[in-house]
Amino acid sequence: MKKLFLLLMLMFSMGLWAQNEDNRRVVCLETDSGVVRIALYNETPRHRDNFLKLVGEGFYDGVLFHRVINRFMVQSGDSLSRHAAPGQELGDGFYEAYQLPSEFRFPQLFHKRGAVAAAREGDDVNPERQSSMCQFYIVTGHRYSPNALDDVEERVSQATKEIFRFPPEVREVYQQVGGAPHLDTQYTVFGEVIEGMDVVNRIQLAETDKNDRPLVDIRIRRAFVE
Repeated sequence: MKKLFLLLMLMFSMGLWAQNEDNRRVVCLETDSGVVRIALYNETPRHRDNFLKLVGEGFYDGVLFHRVINRFMVQSGDSLSRHAAPGQELGDGFYEAYQLPSEFRFPQLFHKRGAVAAAREGDDVNPERQSSMCQFYIVTGHRYSPNALDDVEERVSQATKEIFRFPPEVREVYQQVGGAPHLDTQYTVFGEVIEGMDVVNRIQLAETDKNDRPLVDIRIRRAFVE
């Protein structure tokens, strides 16, 4: 009980505790598996405003969760997925009209369980690590031991060519709550799930093909700003 209390206090002090009093905009995703509510971070205004714009235009209505990996994340937002044939590979082309400059806000914003972040093309073709205009993922992840986090620090340091370390409070969250720490400082986190992680959990358990696409389509039926 004491550890849980301390963890909740850490999350609150870092501004990660979800609450509507901080004037965050909230987007509701009505999916085939249930409702997911997402609070968007004001600390990443480009990604926030772009997501709100696309939601307002109905862009996400009917798109699939086209990439699902258990204990890692669920991904959506590929416009080609609305009318995709069964088994069609999705998500890797990034045929969208534009990209967004990254808005890394680590350690304030990081890939904890429930984080919402922008997908992107790989470093070989996207060295500036710009975000896809529309594809996003929700982190499910898993808990990490202290030794595993040490290993992640070294991996991220090699990937970014800079010395990378997790602050103690971030390490605590990854140990107690979980997430995907190896993505920090490389993909833009711009929101978090404030309701419906049980729905996200159901989605991540879907049976998938060799491309991580669910064998039975799972769609965002409708997305709207609350």
